[in-house]
Amino acid sequence: MTYTTLKTALDDGVLTLTLHRPAQLNAFTIEMAEELEHFFTAVNEDDAVRAIIVTGEGRAFCAGMDLTTPGNVFGLDETLAPTRDDMDTRLNDAAIHAGVRDTGGRVTLAIFNCRKPVIGAINGAAVGIGATMTLAMDVRLASEHARIGFVFGKLGIVPEACSSWFLPRIVGISTALEWVYSAEILKPEAALAGGLVKAVVPADQLLDEAMKLARTFSQNRSPVAVALARQMLYRNAAMPHPLDAHKIDSLAMFYTSVGDGKEGVRAFLEKRDPAFRASAATDLPPFYKEWAQ
Repeated sequence: MTYTTLKTALDDGVLTLTLHRPAQLNAFTIEMAEELEHFFTAVNEDDAVRAIIVTGEGRAFCAGMDLTTPGNVFGLDETLAPTRDDMDTRLNDAAIHAGVRDTGGRVTLAIFNCRKPVIGAINGAAVGIGATMTLAMDVRLASEHARIGFVFGKLGIVPEACSSWFLPRIVGISTALEWVYSAEILKPEAALAGGLVKAVVPADQLLDEAMKLARTFSQNRSPVAVALARQMLYRNAAMPHPLDAHKIDSLAMFYTSVGDGKEGVRAFLEKRDPAFRASAATDLPPFYKEWAQ
């Protein structure tokens, strides 16, 4: 698919996805949301992509929602009066999907469900959805020019994009509340101290460092094992008891051990690089589809 608000470039298994509205500081629109949701869903079926880097074109990562849009700037249908029951029983009805569901949340859920490692390379301003969309990414690197803000309080709205689930898990509840209450713009050093980003690097080295991580995560790795490990760590960490994790761990271990695991063991014993053959698009274990719903 050809995108209007995104650019893609594939380099030896690592796909760099660039938010591409530089004249608007890559401000988020409904069109960008739909394209991001499509990309992170479709990429699961592309075995040529082993890892993903997300960055912004120009001097910003994403300056938040484009507030110049006519009408409800968040794309919501103000004629509706949605209830909690609607969200439980009609979540994918056309009216609820288009007129009630938070578009940023649809994007982060698509990232959450992705079967590839995802690295955020925050090159500049990352505000509102520009900050919260990165929370579903596995690792975040920040350039020295990055500025990150959970600024919802200044607009009289609440954190979106599933950030009330992700942010406390990444930085802890107290820090998450402080950042949301204050709505301050964080310099990269503060984001690093809070555990939001892995490292702060010079701007001209940001994509190189992200590429090094992406290759570390994907080269000589089983795509099926990586996909399972990513989903297991996100999903099992939220389970109420370790027994719940044990059940999934057991199934995943069983199917990987009779799949790519055989080649991995042979390669280890023969002191060579493994040649994994299983596809994350077609060879996931039979339990995966129902479990990952």
